[in-house]
Amino acid sequence: MVFLLVVVLLVSVAFLLYFLTALEVEGRHRDSERMNMCKKTRFFATESGVAVSKPETGGLPRDEPRFRGERTMRILAAVVAINLCALPLRAQGTAGESNAASADEMRELRQLVQELKAKVDRLEQNAPRQPATQNTPGELNADPVVPHEALVAETGAASSQATLPEKPKKAEPFAFADWTWLTGNPRTKTPAFDSPFFTPEIRADVDYVFDFRRPKDDTIGGSSEIFRTHEIQVTQLGVGGDFHFDNVRARVMTQFGMYSFTTPRNDASPSRGQWNLDGAYRYLSEAYGGYHFNAMHGINVDAGIFMSYIGLFSYYNFDNWSYQPSYVSSNTPWFFNGVRVQMFPTEKLKIEPWFINGWQSYGRFNGRSGVGGQILWRPTNWMSIVSNNYGVGADALGIPTRTRIHTDNSIQIKYLDRPGAFLDKAAFSLTGDAGCESGGGVACLGNAVKIINGERVVYPKQSFLGFMAYNRFWFHNDRYGLTIGGGKINNPGRYLVLLPPINGATAASGTPYFTENPGDKFKAWDASLTWDYMPSQYITFRTEYNYRAANVPYFSGRGGITPPGGNQGPPGSVVDGFTPDLVKDEARVIGAILVKF
Repeated sequence: MVFLLVVVLLVSVAFLLYFLTALEVEGRHRDSERMNMCKKTRFFATESGVAVSKPETGGLPRDEPRFRGERTMRILAAVVAINLCALPLRAQGTAGESNAASADEMRELRQLVQELKAKVDRLEQNAPRQPATQNTPGELNADPVVPHEALVAETGAASSQATLPEKPKKAEPFAFADWTWLTGNPRTKTPAFDSPFFTPEIRADVDYVFDFRRPKDDTIGGSSEIFRTHEIQVTQLGVGGDFHFDNVRARVMTQFGMYSFTTPRNDASPSRGQWNLDGAYRYLSEAYGGYHFNAMHGINVDAGIFMSYIGLFSYYNFDNWSYQPSYVSSNTPWFFNGVRVQMFPTEKLKIEPWFINGWQSYGRFNGRSGVGGQILWRPTNWMSIVSNNYGVGADALGIPTRTRIHTDNSIQIKYLDRPGAFLDKAAFSLTGDAGCESGGGVACLGNAVKIINGERVVYPKQSFLGFMAYNRFWFHNDRYGLTIGGGKINNPGRYLVLLPPINGATAASGTPYFTENPGDKFKAWDASLTWDYMPSQYITFRTEYNYRAANVPYFSGRGGITPPGGNQGPPGSVVDGFTPDLVKDEARVIGAILVKF
């Protein structure tokens, strides 16, 4: 009987040893399978561009519920072994069989149980444990994932390294605030339509002007924004937009309507050389292409016709606080033809050098191009400071030794912002300009005396000095707007005075009825009051009163500036028996509908 019991016990112990060994082999096999699965998962994630994270320490991740199950099975095996050892002892006690052999077997079985328990403890201690999951900085906003997807093993290494955080993307320039309150900036917050390749843009500017002088030829001079009175006129119709794909960029905007004639006539450069540049570019207000470099906070390199913001206001009246800006803006360039480089060292700063043909010109006036640049700084959401500077260019047609320099500086401050209030917003702008010409018979800083061939010759001062200031109020959630402003200039030599179109005169032809010779005096000032109704971000109904005055007769009087029967002879020529009716001031009311999509 004792022999039989010993045999049963030995078989049971052998079975338990086999069972424990099988569990250990199975555990290693599963670890190997998980390793292969991690390799495959990592490869798939890498190929598909999906970011995966790795544990910060070596070792394969463990499935905690399965680990607890293996531990339980091992403990149960030990318990079964103890019970099997206790069975023969109880059987021997019941049968009354007690001898020296039984005592020895008892000690051996107890020793075997102790060895089994020690083996289970060693297996538990040597088992790798699951490391705690930690998010790296680049994963703080990642979607939660299950442990198998969140942790992968680094193949072929003793330990894995933490996933490097994704390099943060640099902020877009000036994207930290809403700048639709600025004059010179469109107030549309979202485009009517957009796509990854093209953002269309459509503009319409239609006006009606009532001039209290009531010129009989309905012609207004001395402005680059309004041109006819007592008529409904399409000042500008623009169709175009922005192209953008794979860092390549381009923009085109047409100009149909009055702008297509009035803007080119203020440029004298097409009269030099051939190919009729004013005809080639007449219907384009913007046309350029370029490339965006992913450096700093962005670098744009563009070439073609692009807008000039000398004078703060935009060429497009929809973007401005008033319809007729003061002389500092109206008499300075609206566009340049050349190359610009827009560099954004920070999200609040732009540095933009230019290499251009000349001062608002399609071509060169002489044998020299111009250079300039803009610095734009917006340190907070309520302040914008811009400085535009130009120099080197020889911009007097036919006088290659005369050069021009100019500086234009503006600040805009939003000093009230109360969303929901009746008066919900208020801001002001202040602009100051200074410049001069030198050489070719004129002096920059004052009258200069020269001795030429023994004779005393005076070179008169030729300079420009001006300012303008505007204050804007918004009411009822920006539905209504009120602007008060004006400015003043002093421009001896008149080189930046807009030539009245007397008998069809242009910048190239000039006119004896209003000369622009060295030493000619010109001082002027203006004031305006503008009321806007803006039921949608895409349209403005504008009414404006404007008063302008000068120290010399300059504006159109009742008799007009057109000879009887229309223009006669070459543009700007003298017409026998005709004298234009020029007066020193004018007052007018403007009504306009402005649309931008």
